[in-house]
Amino acid sequence: MSPAARGRRGFSLLELMVVVALIAIGTAITSLALRDRSQSHLEEEGVRLAALLEAARAQSRIAGTDVRWEPVVGTSASGDNGFRFTGLPEKAAAALPQRWLDPEIQARVVNAPALLLGPEPLLPRQRVVLSLGDHELGVSTDGLGPFAVDEIAAEAAPAR
Repeated sequence: MSPAARGRRGFSLLELMVVVALIAIGTAITSLALRDRSQSHLEEEGVRLAALLEAARAQSRIAGTDVRWEPVVGTSASGDNGFRFTGLPEKAAAALPQRWLDPEIQARVVNAPALLLGPEPLLPRQRVVLSLGDHELGVSTDGLGPFAVDEIAAEAAPAR
């Protein structure tokens, strides 16, 4: 067998790397296209809620008043669920939204009827669980740090 014939039997390393890179790009695009919309909405609401809770916490410290956040189950014909901040000055309360971006979002505060947002800088450990369809997401604080989105562990998720 001649040396030229021996070199043409297989693929070069560069050709194999190009094929693997194309497969990886195709897989990434497919996984992004197939992402669950309800999970994306839930993550967006979790980040938004954490920011709103921190804003209300700052307002509570500025005003020196007890501020609480609680979920509200809609009683209107539309059945929209929302939330409310109690204890904030009128203007500050009016500036904060009171509805979810997705009306199907459900929220529950873990082991309490409402979240305490201040005015003390040290708060108890608190957590709210957001749910949309079969997906759940937690927003919590250890009491010292800011509210942040966290994952729900399978064993920690309470049965309904």
